[in-house]
Amino acid sequence: MITDAEWATFVPSALLLAATPGANQLLTLRNGLRHGMTRAVGASLGRFSAFALRVIAVAAGLGAVLATSGVAFNVIKWCGVAYLLWLGARTVLAAVCGQGTAEGRKTADEGNDGEARGGLSSWRLGWQEFLVAATNPKALILLTVFLPQFLPPGAKDAAVPLLVLGAAYIGIEFCCAFGYAALGSRLRSMGITRRSRRWLDALTGAAMLGLAGWLATDNH
Repeated sequence: MITDAEWATFVPSALLLAATPGANQLLTLRNGLRHGMTRAVGASLGRFSAFALRVIAVAAGLGAVLATSGVAFNVIKWCGVAYLLWLGARTVLAAVCGQGTAEGRKTADEGNDGEARGGLSSWRLGWQEFLVAATNPKALILLTVFLPQFLPPGAKDAAVPLLVLGAAYIGIEFCCAFGYAALGSRLRSMGITRRSRRWLDALTGAAMLGLAGWLATDNH
């Protein structure tokens, strides 16, 4: 069993880690700004589906195998680089052309008809979150290295404690995602100017491009 002392160390560490801006958190912020809080939070479930699969893999011992396999790591790494480059470039281009602002106005003006077509759009948003999380090899390394630090000393069966810690981390990450979605939604409700919204979109896209570059040049 995980002791109270281990929980007392794990929770603030996980909170700091989850709150740090990353590709998924920036994506949730952008979704909150463009589509509102409900859809941004709903889309973030795609991320947590990917996280849950990774936690299960780590608990089953597959995480350590993938983390030490150069081929598997590089395949995931370059898929993540390619997707972040595509998503970042698309976001910047949409900001430059004003498409993100037009999209927000269209969604607001469509009313019930827009909601009727919202299933497909929400699915796409969730799929984006899933792909960003699934193609980030650093998330795999994080779960492989971070979670085992909080296992009880001398634990013979690590699978169950790892699943518990993984579930707790996902819960903490969800709270942080909720905060990012709320921030984006708040900015949306404040009626920020089109120019400001386009700048925020451009900065989000640029950050994704920067993360892709960092991932591509990181040799660890």
